[in-house]
Amino acid sequence: MLIALVLATTPLFAINIILNQYAERRAVSELEAMGNVTIRRAEEAISTTVSLLQRLDRDDIQSCNAEDRVIYEKQIVEHGMIDAIGLADATGQRMCIIPDRELSEQVILPPAKVDGPLVGIGMLDRSYLGARAAVISWDLKDQTRIFAEVTPAVIATDPGPEYLRSYRRAELRLGNNLLWYNVGGYNSQASDPGDMLSVEVASELYPLSVTLTVPNAAAAFLVQDLKVIAAAGCAGIALLFVAIGVWLSWRPESEANDEFVAAIRNGEFIPFYQPVMDIETGRLRGCEVLMRWRRPNGVIVSPGQFMAYAENNGHIFDMTRHMMRVSSEEVGELYGENPDFKLSINLFAGHFLDREIISDINSIFEKSRISFQQIVVEVTERHPLQDMELARKIIAELQALGVRVALDDVGTGHGGMAYLQKLGVDIIKIDKMFVDTIGSDDNSTTIVDSMVELADNLGMGIIAEGVELEEQIERLLELGVTAAQGYYFAQPMAADEFIEFAERMEEKAREKARLAAEAAAAEQAANEAAMSSAA
Repeated sequence: MLIALVLATTPLFAINIILNQYAERRAVSELEAMGNVTIRRAEEAISTTVSLLQRLDRDDIQSCNAEDRVIYEKQIVEHGMIDAIGLADATGQRMCIIPDRELSEQVILPPAKVDGPLVGIGMLDRSYLGARAAVISWDLKDQTRIFAEVTPAVIATDPGPEYLRSYRRAELRLGNNLLWYNVGGYNSQASDPGDMLSVEVASELYPLSVTLTVPNAAAAFLVQDLKVIAAAGCAGIALLFVAIGVWLSWRPESEANDEFVAAIRNGEFIPFYQPVMDIETGRLRGCEVLMRWRRPNGVIVSPGQFMAYAENNGHIFDMTRHMMRVSSEEVGELYGENPDFKLSINLFAGHFLDREIISDINSIFEKSRISFQQIVVEVTERHPLQDMELARKIIAELQALGVRVALDDVGTGHGGMAYLQKLGVDIIKIDKMFVDTIGSDDNSTTIVDSMVELADNLGMGIIAEGVELEEQIERLLELGVTAAQGYYFAQPMAADEFIEFAERMEEKAREKARLAAEAAAAEQAANEAAMSSAA
């Protein structure tokens, strides 16, 4: 109410603040859209080129002879984004290039490594409208690489509204600060950061990021006319603020929080269990513990409606402890009888700001029938970890207890490769967005294939999330993924249903093993009988 009264006495000041904030939000949204356009163009250029190089390798078109050159020329004509195709030796120098041009001793690729990545991306000196030509390579595994030079015109675009394009600066960078594209003359380094709007958009597929910067004054052009109109109606807006203030003051702000605290105290937050299956054998590997809010009227509320509030207000710590205590009681006996089962518990970034989570796991599971070796904690990539070094130490302590650590939502959030390199996780989980399109999108298939290869190289386990179709299981098995969860197997369920599900799966597995043993015995008896007859 006090804020409303202040705004009522200074309506013009309040309106200007609101309009300026609107202009900044709109400008940020426009900048994000401009960044997304640039990122999508770069991703499309890389993905299309990588697919072409993979296809040439698969078709055994990987030499400098005349027959292969004809095919290279045809691919260049068909793919307007590609200027040239060629081969490079182990040192990174061109062996041949089509169209024919003088071969200099210039190194365009880094030296080949036996355990190096299959795909390489770099920049050439050639440029157009602020964009440099990119060189994308595919390792042929014989100390040579086939490469394609991508025309800079592919990403030399200038999207966005005119009022921003006249003032903004855009920079697209690859990997460790390698500049691919820049446009605009605005010098952000010489300006006060408080007078700038800056947006960074990162690719979810490749190590690409675009930074766009404009002065705050550029956004003000959007609302100049609105400020004139708003000045005429300031009295009405002042009354509106007073009315809003009265309405907001009618219900104390703490009421919603008190309701949430009461729900925690009354045990309304309960664990649901989603099975994790071995898709090779059909046996149960364990489950992931998912939180649900069961209101007093029996209505089940999904976590999307309360989890952000719980994390922002610090309630998530009590709720996580409650989930662990209840799950240890509900499925402890089942896990005690099946020591190979794993119990996955979700943590969020705040759990890695101190060692309290280690104490919680110790105190709850030390005397439980669920051993530390059966526990998996999942670290989500959707929210950034504020202190990577501390997070690494906490994870190391958990692993010392025997707890395994999984990286959830891989490829969709902030961490990317940095989390895999620095945190020392044991398991990576393939997000549902990649599983959904694994049979129809070559990019998703390539990404999952890369994840499997990475997991194999680093000695990590891998689990696919959100599996809903049999075709997805078949494709995952082809790519080397053997564990999965999703509605194809079962949706999250209460403890008693999960225990019944687990017993049913184990019974099926025992019956399958019994039939296999009987078949093997019958085959052995037949072989022995045949040998006796022959004798």
